[in-house]
Amino acid sequence: MIRKIKEEDLTNVMTIWVKGNFKANYFIEKDYWLEIYNQTKNDFLENFKTYVYIENDQILGFISIYDNEIKAIYVKEENRRNGIGTKLINYYRGNISEDVEISAKVFEKNINGIIFFSKLQFKNSKIQLNEKFNETEYVMTWKKD
Repeated sequence: MIRKIKEEDLTNVMTIWVKGNFKANYFIEKDYWLEIYNQTKNDFLENFKTYVYIENDQILGFISIYDNEIKAIYVKEENRRNGIGTKLINYYRGNISEDVEISAKVFEKNINGIIFFSKLQFKNSKIQLNEKFNETEYVMTWKKD
């Protein structure tokens, strides 16, 4: 089941987020993710459209979007490669109007992220430098026809 995030979901969502960033973005200091933890927690609940994927009363993954940009999509490590991320993307795609473009920024070093979005027909529309981290990132986009 996919539903909108609730306040009581935040502890589980943030655990998935931290662990996911530590693994996917291993080249960024772990302290950075801990520094932005509280603001991100607030954003997921208050400022972004955030949806959780639940199975057997457990949150296994989530997606968070702001202004049609995917800000976060993470699945618990032991549940990856089971289609949960795809279901979250397709849930969001199914709830937008035609001619809407969805984007996601993915670091070049996050090979699994690039492969994931590519499999879902996201195209690399721009390569840019993330100045904060001095890392190359891809802006990947998908448009509903």
